[in-house]
Amino acid sequence: MSTEESDDESADSRSRPYDPAADHPYPDERLNEVLSVLDADEEVAAYLEAQNVNPVKRKRYNDHGIKHIEIVRNRALQLYELLKRDDVQFNGATQQGLEEADEPVIIALAAVLHDIGHVVHRDAHPYYSIPLAADVMDRILPEFYDIPEQVRVKGEVLHAILCHHTEEEPLTLEAGVVRVADALDMERGRSRVPYEQGGRGINTVSSQAIERVSLRANEDCAVLIEIEMNNAAGVFQVDNLLKAKVNDSGLEGHLRIVALNTRTSDDRIVERIEL
Repeated sequence: MSTEESDDESADSRSRPYDPAADHPYPDERLNEVLSVLDADEEVAAYLEAQNVNPVKRKRYNDHGIKHIEIVRNRALQLYELLKRDDVQFNGATQQGLEEADEPVIIALAAVLHDIGHVVHRDAHPYYSIPLAADVMDRILPEFYDIPEQVRVKGEVLHAILCHHTEEEPLTLEAGVVRVADALDMERGRSRVPYEQGGRGINTVSSQAIERVSLRANEDCAVLIEIEMNNAAGVFQVDNLLKAKVNDSGLEGHLRIVALNTRTSDDRIVERIEL
């Protein structure tokens, strides 16, 4: 098996694909319908491919294309499910007078569209994503909602897109889920292309050190996030990037994050860190 095939299989495994036929602790029919439309949308597919050019090909940064979006979407829905199973109450859709069924729709739409602003520029991309995502939703949402609900769902999705950027504070748990899920795509497959092209920035090198990220239920809190790394460089991904996204996400009290250095030599700088 080639290295590329191995990395791709690892990516498929770690993304924990959302299963529309599974039993979920929330109404999922509307989510499944929206995901079906998104997956078949030609414009969305074009954005997800084109948005990777500026960060990867031009700036030698980590992946922000189709695979990144697939992983973020799946991890966001996995986070949402674990939180719902722990009876965590979400506020975004509720405060807009929307239904519980709209919570995962907001999360999924934001996860899919949060990075399309990269087609304009890597710098300040969340702000460029806002008008582009709004145009996409103006086409898609009328199939599922009347005008008042379209406005409310669109507003909540745009809020979540904006707040995946650490400069902005999430005001809803839906936005917090998208923000944290974005940071959870940190494993080494994400940085393969820039690394092979000679990129040695801290984001690329630290991502190369992360072997696996897993999410599961925990006795002490709703979600245990376990991160396996083979090198102390991975601490940057955990203590800088992930921590920054978790802070002010609204999810701090619901998450336990543990990172383990799996390297077996005696000269390990870091054995374990917990946030």
